[in-house]
Amino acid sequence: KKTFDRTFSTGMRTTTADSVKYNTVRTEEESGNNDSIFSRIWNTLGSLVLIVLLAYGMSSFITNYCIWHTQVDGISMEPALENGDRLIIDKMSYHFRDPERFEIVVFPQKIGVYYVKRIIGLPGETVQIKEGKIYINDVMLVENYGKEAMDEDDTMELPVTLGTDEYFVLGDNRNHSVDSREPSVGTVSKNYIVGRAWIIMAPKDRMHIFE
Repeated sequence: KKTFDRTFSTGMRTTTADSVKYNTVRTEEESGNNDSIFSRIWNTLGSLVLIVLLAYGMSSFITNYCIWHTQVDGISMEPALENGDRLIIDKMSYHFRDPERFEIVVFPQKIGVYYVKRIIGLPGETVQIKEGKIYINDVMLVENYGKEAMDEDDTMELPVTLGTDEYFVLGDNRNHSVDSREPSVGTVSKNYIVGRAWIIMAPKDRMHIFE
């Protein structure tokens, strides 16, 4: 419209010239419409790619630093955790504080295999198990997490003194658990602890939040 108005105001009288100018304007509008369509498509694709990247980034951040969903496989933590329980692991807390006694933690044992056990001994403490009883620095530990009394075969004749970043862990089902009593597991360094058990999400009748 602007081009046509300018043509009229300058006094150009030929219909042909006016038509040329008008056709030129029309062609530009059509071109502009095509450009506009491609621009909208490009912007839409760009927005979708950005959304996907943001979603992937947020998902990776949450998985690596915040929470992790897993499923319990085995009976070593009965009755607190049962085979098949779907568990949410809190991976955030230990970035701000140290693990505490009696918390249930997850740590890698080998590639693709993670153990879930309860913390019994803390860094710097000396742990010993005699006649089915746990002793911390020669004082018997008062706790009731064990499913049953430990067999004498599972006792530790020699005390274990933990390093400055080491933890002693046991399964609650202590007669059916591979844990810090076994040389294949031993003590667990804080750097290897992935996080702590936070929520049992399923099955519904077992939903529970660990403090």
